Amino acid sequence: MPSTPKLINRNRSKGKRYKHLILLLLIGVSFSGTAQRVFIQQGDPSRQRAYAAAQLAKALTARGYTLTTDAKQAGYTIQLAPINQQLGAEAYRIERQGNRLTVTGGDPGGLIYGSLSIVEELQNGTPLPKLTARQEKPHLPLRAIKFDLPWDTYRHSAALDLHYETCRDTLYWQAFLDMMVTNRFNALSLWNLHPYTFMIRPTNFPKATPFDDRQLNEWQTLFRTIFRMARDRGIDTYLVPFNIFTSPEFSKAYNVNPALNNLDHHHFIDGDTSAIVRRYTRECVTQVLQEYPDLTGFGLTLGEAMGGMSPRKREDWMKATIIDGMRLAGRKTKLIHRIPFSSTTGSLGITSIDTEKLTRQSIESEGALAFIEGPIWADLKYNWSHAHSTPTLVKVHGGKLFDTYFKPEPTAYKITWTVRNEDFFCLRWGVPDFVRAHIAANNQGYVGGYFLGSETYIPARDYFTKPDGPVSWTYAFERQWLFYKLWGRLLYNPTTPDTVFRAEFVRRYGPSAGPLLEAYALASSTPLRLASAFDFTWDFSLYSEGMMAFDANKNVSYISVNQHITQPTLDPAYVSVSDYVEVTTAGGTFQAGKVTPPILAKMLETDCRKALQLVRPITTSASRSLLYEVADVQVWANLGLHLAEKLKGAVALQTYRHTGRKDQKQAAIQHLKAALRYWDAVVAITRPLYRDMPLVHLTEQKGNTWAENNKLLFHWEKLRPAVAADVELAEKAEPGTGK
Repeated sequence: MPSTPKLINRNRSKGKRYKHLILLLLIGVSFSGTAQRVFIQQGDPSRQRAYAAAQLAKALTARGYTLTTDAKQAGYTIQLAPINQQLGAEAYRIERQGNRLTVTGGDPGGLIYGSLSIVEELQNGTPLPKLTARQEKPHLPLRAIKFDLPWDTYRHSAALDLHYETCRDTLYWQAFLDMMVTNRFNALSLWNLHPYTFMIRPTNFPKATPFDDRQLNEWQTLFRTIFRMARDRGIDTYLVPFNIFTSPEFSKAYNVNPALNNLDHHHFIDGDTSAIVRRYTRECVTQVLQEYPDLTGFGLTLGEAMGGMSPRKREDWMKATIIDGMRLAGRKTKLIHRIPFSSTTGSLGITSIDTEKLTRQSIESEGALAFIEGPIWADLKYNWSHAHSTPTLVKVHGGKLFDTYFKPEPTAYKITWTVRNEDFFCLRWGVPDFVRAHIAANNQGYVGGYFLGSETYIPARDYFTKPDGPVSWTYAFERQWLFYKLWGRLLYNPTTPDTVFRAEFVRRYGPSAGPLLEAYALASSTPLRLASAFDFTWDFSLYSEGMMAFDANKNVSYISVNQHITQPTLDPAYVSVSDYVEVTTAGGTFQAGKVTPPILAKMLETDCRKALQLVRPITTSASRSLLYEVADVQVWANLGLHLAEKLKGAVALQTYRHTGRKDQKQAAIQHLKAALRYWDAVVAITRPLYRDMPLVHLTEQKGNTWAENNKLLFHWEKLRPAVAADVELAEKAEPGTGK
């Protein structure tokens, strides 16, 4: 386990920042040119009310209002009313009576959301006299972020290690949690192979922790600050360890079964279920819950380092460790039960009805326990590791999903969907109607919400942007503000109109940026369409942003024209190139509604060309940040046009192979040359703006000649030889072969 660097503890978590803002309410602040005095009537003190009042105070003063503690001298009053549970959890209502705005929440979270609604209007330039009554309530009760911590990560990679210092800085977490609550996310799940020794010194196993008292205190301060700031914002926190892991120090000092020592934390090994490991794990869970009262809950996963165990043994292990540890903590705790994918004794396996029945029985028994606060979140990965594909549910991790979890409809748990993003880390993304369609497709009564996040990417340090000028963001997640805003706000209220997101572009960059939302909706449909047309499984099997996927040797590489021909589609409505050519050369046709390669190419061309037209008039000379926003639209659009030409070239090439028609060979060559020209446009746009990027997709690719030759770094320019190779392949093609 790595030694700990000094904690960057620039923490303002003990209310310093909030107290400063609340102080404005107590003493009043005058700004030249202010038009009105505002009194914020906070009501009974609580951490959540203090946060809501602080956000209002900050927004008001930024808009030139003066804060006063004398209601008689105020031109406007904003009252934070007592909680009204009849509104429902996280719901809010804003009422207006003359110059008084009253914000009422169904709980503290709703009160915060109502206050932030006013903040948003103020930031968009709406004056207090123009604010109108409104109310909202959550569509889904769980709107969570999946966050893999960079220490003791699921994967061992330099691309993850580089976030270590950033994630030790409490100012980073303050900014990230502010983003979450602004976008109506209400839960943060922190994933780590073995988190306990960063958080406690186990009472009965003190040698398991590698840190001295000072170092451990720094780690504990970090975690307590994260959990406290989250609770201030009405955000639940969950700790999700993988199983079965221990610290290397524990293994060396206490393990009675050295043959199962897993000092390097490899995933796919047999589980150590010895009595001492069981006791150690259970006691760690209990101690963490007792020492961190602001921690809301735990999550459990079944698979990693649990080889050699049947599904029943895995469930029994969880009951004897995490569940029993929760019981012994002496307080109520919330629970995430990740639904297993393996129905075999291997760490990797396939789904089965029998495993679904067993898992449902286990979750329902957990739901009956008095110390677990329901509902339990029973979580599944939507379309495996690439939910940004089609809103149609095709598979989960491990394969097919049966209906065991839904029929009869459960009462102890709610199904949640993990929307993994392993497809775009650098380029900004935002397709509002895709998110709406996703939510609409999962509107059943048994659905409780979503987890949003990655496993091979941590949104902390910005290792993409070239430091050639000032930009308006510090952290990586701030670059992807539209991604988080779309998912969070639409999960809270799917009827949220596009005007809300368009207004954010205008607020950030001025009126000329208004068309950017539509441009993103058009251009960044490109990765969704690629992933719908190109089947995949786990993380590295597709990387849409780079037009990369597994090749025949299981190395991540540029998707060749031959792969486009042979790869099956994910979405059942899509038709593969090989199937299309086989049917059409035999004189057949496809039914209406099927997305054939020519139709897909036309969709890409139409949308991407329109996106380029929309951003063409936007002037970026005065704002480097706006330059990046426009550039990303241009990159997605050129990638889409590249893909369109690639599909047309693939159809022509495969048709030539079937028929021997030389005109089809020439068409394939011309389309693939056009695809190369669009790729060159991508390189021309990105080379001045983006560094060569370390990606887990590549840093884990041992033996991958391309990755090693490119120093395990990604940039579109590095793939140009592979793109050009498609042209040469078409020039050398022969009929009747796959070459």
